[in-house]
Amino acid sequence: MSDDEYGGGGGGDNYDYDGPGFGEDAFDDNYDLLAADTQDGPPLEGEGDAQPNGFDGVNGTEHGHDHQMVNGDGGQSQPQEEPAAAVSGIRGERQPNKDRVTTPYLTKYERARVLGTRALQISMNAPVLVPLDGETDALQIAIKELSQRKIPLIIRRYLPDGSFEDWSVSELITD
Repeated sequence: MSDDEYGGGGGGDNYDYDGPGFGEDAFDDNYDLLAADTQDGPPLEGEGDAQPNGFDGVNGTEHGHDHQMVNGDGGQSQPQEEPAAAVSGIRGERQPNKDRVTTPYLTKYERARVLGTRALQISMNAPVLVPLDGETDALQIAIKELSQRKIPLIIRRYLPDGSFEDWSVSELITD
């Protein structure tokens, strides 16, 4: 017997498994609403329009009264046509190729990610885009593809304002 107050880890818990709990009669017949619908057959038109949440209509909207999401301007309507610059939203705004502001050099972090991604693709039996001279290592093949500018990946560089620039690996300068 143990000296601690918890019964000493020896042999059993003091939980009453036969006491009150969830027996067969713990739930009423209307507990499973989907089962009730299938037992009675398909509901007739006009029957069962009220939802379990107490609202009529689809997703709590009354019939004929649809809710519209607004942009925090107090529900005032917005013009239907918006300029393309204002639609950027979460995705950001793509910079045209001639207006690029980031460096044309492949950074060491981008190089590591491109080589790792391409080596993984090659190890998963992706087609090799350069002639092999006995190389069997996927990373060495990826390095050879990078030196010959054959890697078919695009690097997306995000800018502080939320926009981004897409650079093809073949466009970037590698040293």
